[in-house]
Amino acid sequence: MWPDRRLLDFLKIELPIVQAPMAGAQDAELVIAAAQTGALGSLPCAMLSVDKAREQLNVIRQRVSAPVNMNFFCHQAVDADALREAAWKQRLAVYYKEFGLDPAAPLNAANRVPFDAAMCALVEELKPEIVSFHFGLPDRALLARVKAAGSIVMSSATIVKEAIWLEENGADIIIAQGAEAGGHRGMFLTDDIAQQPGTFALVPQVVDAVKVPVIAAGGIADGRGIAAAFALGAAGVQIGSAYLRCPESRVSAPARAALAQAGDASTAITNVMTGRPARGVVNRVMREVGPVSPDAPAFPHGATALAPLKAAAEKLGKVDFTNLWAGQAVRLGGEMPAADLTRALAGAALAQMSRLAG
Repeated sequence: MWPDRRLLDFLKIELPIVQAPMAGAQDAELVIAAAQTGALGSLPCAMLSVDKAREQLNVIRQRVSAPVNMNFFCHQAVDADALREAAWKQRLAVYYKEFGLDPAAPLNAANRVPFDAAMCALVEELKPEIVSFHFGLPDRALLARVKAAGSIVMSSATIVKEAIWLEENGADIIIAQGAEAGGHRGMFLTDDIAQQPGTFALVPQVVDAVKVPVIAAGGIADGRGIAAAFALGAAGVQIGSAYLRCPESRVSAPARAALAQAGDASTAITNVMTGRPARGVVNRVMREVGPVSPDAPAFPHGATALAPLKAAAEKLGKVDFTNLWAGQAVRLGGEMPAADLTRALAGAALAQMSRLAG
């Protein structure tokens, strides 16, 4: 029934839909719900310890036998810059005062760690069917171990040059992430967010440039978007924002309310939340300090000084300092169980393609 079965046959899934890994916004429950309907469920591991990642995958394995995607960041780790972090905290001092927080109190380091030998050993132990990366690929030795464990490797590209590099360096599938996408840009060969193409422009150019299957990501949240992705040559889609308001997500009640009220012009790309460009619903700190600020410490240290503010505001039901990662199609999302949403997305896509074919 699907016009391109490469992704289905390669990943051994029933629907050409990848539930996007959304670090901090989901856990095993969303993976299970997506996988139970035939989509590829993705477990974000960038903010998890080895033990927690093992625990989460074991929970998934106990509930479903479908393939699972474990997702990791593979950015180049940068040491915290004490002077820059002090200046950043000073930039945020007015908020610390407003919430009655001690700016001299010690802070916990940001917990976004790149893929390393310990996580690689976990992959070798658990043997997930798919391993996906954001911000490029890990070093050759680690990648070779992942492949030797039998895992299919996927990674994100934001420009054609990155897609070609990924294919040449061992990626089995390319996720073409358009500018509309929520969350962190997967960019690794460029830092120019102004030049990133949208999904509609990026996907066909990536399809033409590589031989491996391409997954379209960014601004896809209904059957029309899925049908369009196939028309552009994609073999599947990755969808994240549409799942944010599902009951299985771990999004807080205030954040859900903000997402429900968001429209097509409600998101922006910002670096003030983590130090790296990411798209989310505009909140107070994005409006008043950014959305892009040269003062933000390098990723992931930009999040360190914001953490106490986020916690204090959330206790009052506010999302002033909460990263509300979401794409430009966030308005198309709804409140329904993830399994129902997945089935609805697939059904609507097939119906749309049938109408177009007729």
